[in-house]
Amino acid sequence: MKKILVVDDEQDVCTYLGRLLEENGYSVTFASDGNEAMQQVERERPDLITLDLSMPSKSGVKFYREMKANAGLSAIPVVLVTGVTGPGGPADTERFYRTRHQVPPPEGFVAKPVDREEMVAVVSRLIGPGEQK
Repeated sequence: MKKILVVDDEQDVCTYLGRLLEENGYSVTFASDGNEAMQQVERERPDLITLDLSMPSKSGVKFYREMKANAGLSAIPVVLVTGVTGPGGPADTERFYRTRHQVPPPEGFVAKPVDREEMVAVVSRLIGPGEQK
């Protein structure tokens, strides 16, 4: 079963994404900040990571930079899942992250509140469909 690490400090978001992804045939684990996420990524090597940007302790931005700088981890696809959007909305925010030159762009972007169909489509595009029950 394909493993997804959900990184978010909001329990409601973790519950929502966990149920959605499990219902669609994925195995899900959770981390509440960038430090915990890095430990889990190094230990479990998930197939995909959903990542919130604004978190306590170590932000999603710091975690993303560290992970993408690590040759052993950089190939894991990351989907940014955030309520932080620019003045033009989610499209402007996605364009901003895709044009940063310090790190490679994320493989996916989903704005909060998360649309069920959009999230499943992005995950499926990146790692294939989940196992059918």
